[in-house]
Amino acid sequence: MNKNFNDESHYTFYQVSRPARLLEWLLENIKGQSKTKIKETLRGSGITVDGFPVTRFDYPLQPGMKVGVSKSKQVRTPQNPYVDVVYEDRDLIVVEKNAGILSMAAGHSSLNVKSVLDQYFRNTKQLCHAHVVHRLDRDTSGLMIYAKNMQIALQLEKDWHHTVYDRRYVAVLSGVVEQDTGTIKSWLTEDAAYTIVSSETDNGGKYAVTHYHVLSRTDRYSLVEFRLETGRKNQIRVHAADMGHPVCGDPKYGNGDNPCHRLCLHAYILCFYHPVTGERMEFKAPIPHSFQRLFETVEDIPKKDNFKR
Repeated sequence: MNKNFNDESHYTFYQVSRPARLLEWLLENIKGQSKTKIKETLRGSGITVDGFPVTRFDYPLQPGMKVGVSKSKQVRTPQNPYVDVVYEDRDLIVVEKNAGILSMAAGHSSLNVKSVLDQYFRNTKQLCHAHVVHRLDRDTSGLMIYAKNMQIALQLEKDWHHTVYDRRYVAVLSGVVEQDTGTIKSWLTEDAAYTIVSSETDNGGKYAVTHYHVLSRTDRYSLVEFRLETGRKNQIRVHAADMGHPVCGDPKYGNGDNPCHRLCLHAYILCFYHPVTGERMEFKAPIPHSFQRLFETVEDIPKKDNFKR
């Protein structure tokens, strides 16, 4: 555990006595600071839980946990507008990446999450490196796990489909998706131009299954939640195109419809069993505001669980 985050000269520590969400608890217990200041500190993050920085406003606190509040304006999270730390412990780190950054390096000087995290670990004197265990496309935003050592990375990769028990995306699709729910199944292959080709019959490719549920509609767009049963390259983007409703802002599989000026695909739910403790770890990232502005009735996170796990 990083000693900097447990230094009483830099932090004031509080003991949690009842279950609560982190921001709610901070507003109730931290005196002498405005709501805006507390939010800025948390977003910073100058807030630690049991010795690790946390930025999630809804992080669940349990009795016995120790919350640290920074006494300075020093920010402990990565100083990069593309990456936010959602959760961290000695074995792994969960981040929310913005659109426009690669998961790992694909060139000599490419902007990527792994490099950002490695610099963050150096800045906070953690003797570890970020190990990639899964990827998101450069222009897809949302939640990702990185291991802090090779043993944890290999453990996650070896049993990924059992360890990760719920992974969902939300996307803005072009046009009105008529069915509320459905499943797309096909075989996916990659052609010479690195484009994924979908086939309803077995063509020797990889079998892919995607479940979907419509969250909201307008007369031009549909906000759709996707759950992956398999994890193939560009799976959601290809299957959305198969539906006749491509992901907005997708120049590769789309139709040019781009109301948000970005690829409208966001990994917003990630649930997995901790590779060391076996604890159920469940994370939700808010639906991007640019998506929400297209739909008057959508909430940040739907309360109804639309899929059986």
